[in-house]
Amino acid sequence: MRLAIHSTDRIGISQEILSVFAQRLWNIKAVEVEPCLTYVHITEKNLLLATTVEALSSIKGVKNCDLIDLLPAERNAKHLTALLARIPDPIVDIDHFGNILAVNHAVNNLCVDSHINFIDTNIVDYVEQDIVSLLSLDAKSIEINFMGIAYIADITPVLNENRISGAVLVLHSMNTLGRQVALLQNTNNQSIDNILGQSAQIKTLKEQALRFAELELSVLITGETGTGKELFARALHEKSPRSKAPFLAINCAALPENLLESELFGYAVGAFSGAKRGGKPGLFELASGGTVFLDEIAEMSVYLQAKLLRFLQDYSYRRVGGTKELKANVRIVCASHQNLLELVEKKFFREDLFYRINVLNLKLPPLKDRYEDISLLAQDFIQDACLQTNQQGIKLSEEALLVLQSYNWPGNIRQLQNILFSVVALASQLIITGKEIKIALSQQSLATNNVLDSPLNKVTDWSSAQAEFEINLLAQLYPLYPTTRKLAARLNVSHNKIAMKLKLYGLNTAAN
Repeated sequence: MRLAIHSTDRIGISQEILSVFAQRLWNIKAVEVEPCLTYVHITEKNLLLATTVEALSSIKGVKNCDLIDLLPAERNAKHLTALLARIPDPIVDIDHFGNILAVNHAVNNLCVDSHINFIDTNIVDYVEQDIVSLLSLDAKSIEINFMGIAYIADITPVLNENRISGAVLVLHSMNTLGRQVALLQNTNNQSIDNILGQSAQIKTLKEQALRFAELELSVLITGETGTGKELFARALHEKSPRSKAPFLAINCAALPENLLESELFGYAVGAFSGAKRGGKPGLFELASGGTVFLDEIAEMSVYLQAKLLRFLQDYSYRRVGGTKELKANVRIVCASHQNLLELVEKKFFREDLFYRINVLNLKLPPLKDRYEDISLLAQDFIQDACLQTNQQGIKLSEEALLVLQSYNWPGNIRQLQNILFSVVALASQLIITGKEIKIALSQQSLATNNVLDSPLNKVTDWSSAQAEFEINLLAQLYPLYPTTRKLAARLNVSHNKIAMKLKLYGLNTAAN
């Protein structure tokens, strides 16, 4: 029987209550006292509430007595247990000697042998590190091996009057950390459906990417800078069976050799001066079950090329400075804007590694070869720019779109996005003119004579130059004026002439 005894706030009243129960030789299991409330757990069998009320009637200040299901401490303990049971990360509570005081269900679920009881055992029985020696007044994170599994442990000290009385260890799996890093790298949903383009090249590439996504093979993505290689890599991952696991990307050109090695493979405890005390997991370890994207793979040193080749043979590796053999369950996607075959011929890139990473291949076209996608891309970039600059309703004029479609775009999609953002940010009216686009292009280091110009040294004769001009003109205008009559009116020529030219150059079927 559990009772909540309400009373006045009088000194000694709780002692009087307990004294009455003791006189009747009732077995009291637990007592909790709050202002005006005394909670008592009596284990006496067949005891009735009316009997306890009668016994308490002689005490001055007792108001009433109620039956309750749980004492406050019991209720809090049950709620805390339920809360800890919902946390997927293993949690271990230890005292200052390392003795385990409590664990949550996630720890018990690690046991193959369900009869293992962690309580009152010592943490040293399950980890390789000396946890007790690491306890300090400050919280810290280290890598530990708990029951043979690698974790990052957040160690929070439990203090009693500024003295350490123990600690709480929260163990984060490498896969969980990998997903957190992946979220930090990218928060946008980037799938096949997010790749904009209606050109034949992009449609073919998206179909190939969907087929490649289902295969557990390495993929090499090539293309000029700014063509969207990482976007395709993320789309491959999102459509693959690994989509729930991390996608981690690293630019091989951004780090020197030693840092890139430790970022990919991690390093062991004491691997070098300045290394973290508990070591550090690498991308291959953090991305377990997922995908690692190696951008600008051609910039990787010959030494790291050899180490990567060794890793790709059976996906086993050692951390920098480590002796333990580790396994990584990851898919490798590489990218480069350079011609890797030429680098192989010049001995700058390992031939065996090239064939190892080039099992499946996606070659992305430059923006100048997919002019029909520029209108769709421009609309999306302008919409994003309007959101970022808090503007609405800005659109391109026909002249501005023609300028965009006629430009050579050496910086590809990234350059188009930057140009449109700068134009929208400076826009004073709702319609962007061709002149504004040309001014924005002229402010970059690229020459503006790329607009509507062809290299003169490629001209062989008058008729071929005229034919090339007509093809380019019709190809750019036909999507904007998709009937022969509209296009004829735009160019102020006869309908028959337009129909004849479209048929001559094979643009009527291609455009439709």
